[in-house]
Amino acid sequence: MSLPTLDQARGLVDAADTLVDRCLDLARSITDGGKRIDDHQVLAERVAYAATEARAARELLEFAARVESEGRSGDHFAGLAAAGAADLVGALRDRLAPAVDDLGLGEAEFDATFPAALRERLRQVANESVFRALGRRVAEDKGRVDFALDELLEQVRESVREFGDGEIAPHAERIHRGDETVPEAFIEKMSELGYFGLSVPETYGGFEMGSMAMILTTEELSRVSLACAGSLITRPEILAKALLQGGTEEQRKTWLPQLASGEVMVGISVTEPDIGSDVASLKCRAERATQGGVDGWVINGPKSWCTFAGRADILALLARTDPDPAKGAKGLSLFIVPKERDRGHAFDQTQPGGGKMSGKADATLGYRGMHSFTLQLENYFVPADHLVGEAEGEGRGFYLQMAGFAMGRLQTGGRATGLAQAALEKSAEYVLDRVQFGKATVEYPLTQYKLGRMAARLAAARALTYAAAEGMDAGRADAAPLAAQAKLLACDIAVEISQEGQQLHGGWGYAEEYPISRYTVDALVLPIFEGVKPVLELKVVARNLLSN
Repeated sequence: MSLPTLDQARGLVDAADTLVDRCLDLARSITDGGKRIDDHQVLAERVAYAATEARAARELLEFAARVESEGRSGDHFAGLAAAGAADLVGALRDRLAPAVDDLGLGEAEFDATFPAALRERLRQVANESVFRALGRRVAEDKGRVDFALDELLEQVRESVREFGDGEIAPHAERIHRGDETVPEAFIEKMSELGYFGLSVPETYGGFEMGSMAMILTTEELSRVSLACAGSLITRPEILAKALLQGGTEEQRKTWLPQLASGEVMVGISVTEPDIGSDVASLKCRAERATQGGVDGWVINGPKSWCTFAGRADILALLARTDPDPAKGAKGLSLFIVPKERDRGHAFDQTQPGGGKMSGKADATLGYRGMHSFTLQLENYFVPADHLVGEAEGEGRGFYLQMAGFAMGRLQTGGRATGLAQAALEKSAEYVLDRVQFGKATVEYPLTQYKLGRMAARLAAARALTYAAAEGMDAGRADAAPLAAQAKLLACDIAVEISQEGQQLHGGWGYAEEYPISRYTVDALVLPIFEGVKPVLELKVVARNLLSN
């Protein structure tokens, strides 16, 4: 059958934008410009997610149109993009429909945005037969659906893919099953290849290749292993961003070259055992002190979910420097806390002055290799020049950390698309070989439909993530909010695709013999990173959309 065209989908996306814009206007009024989101959380979540789906549909069409005009797209990519965009449009309409009364929109106005002719086109472009045709092609290509990029970025992607397949993939399952720590050889080889300095300026020892190169690197590393490769470059990126935005020149000269070279590895220490995404309420405190004639701070308190804290050489730790809890976020500062490397699942370290830091890795379903630690610091001394920004950085830690988290969210979009790509590839390979009731499972219409829709959903997640990366490189004001939307959608789609892939494997999808089981449990952590999904939806995405 012939696949749908970009023009057929464009009218659907235009209508979706009109509907979403109207709903955003109404939601702004209801929430008083976002100030009363917590009084209307369900409504705000619906509208924010629908707006994210609409933006992803638009970015997918625009990407496909651009590569088509440049003669760089495959013969079925436009059809995949059209179907993926239509699928998102259908989803956002279904999401908003129950809220028409709460919005004050009314069914008549809701229906008017999609008259009968458009509803018919939506059924045609997102028809099951379209996804079945796409699914057959996905199976033939064994799940590979590459976005056409310029020559330099293609080289970046191919180079990282070769490294990942050759150096990481053969060990990924063993590390996962044995709950091992990331091998030093991985870190050394990634350091040699410059993976830790992709967005660090050349002035400070980096390669300054930009966010797109960084995303492609993260994506390809996550394709072979989220835990022991894909996440390794996220933490250095977060601290590097904070240093570039608010560190002193001396701090940049000291730390950025070490981050870019992989000489020091970073753990991000923000969350506390009784404080999750409400970062402004942190209680871990830092107080001025002098040890051995050196001015600095002593840090006391617990931290949790500090990933890679054992192996890390330094922690980017957020602590309260103003004891007045009423100061909230304005009382927090960001510290670079040195520590000794430890590859175990628990550690205890004591400073010459008596300060202590202990850590214990928390057992998790997946994401093994990095290990997330619960920490306890007791009078742990940090020199004054380790407060990011030094005197001018005091009280600015929350904002510097959030700047870093914007980069982290972008990275997580890349991590999610990489994991989803792996799940799609392994699923396509499996259904080609698996015979049930006398024929390969790929011959069944439902299998084809699922593969086609998985590929289309992944294309949407990738398009939105790439758009955010391009926005970061261009310095656009909407880049950070767009990165949050990319993280939101891509992580959900990664969970969805890995679970669909597990079902396509049947009973073997539950066996560790097949990597799909690893992808499924690893994907579950993605909607939790850098702001658990409900908080990200309400406090970041909805707040940004409804306050504008």
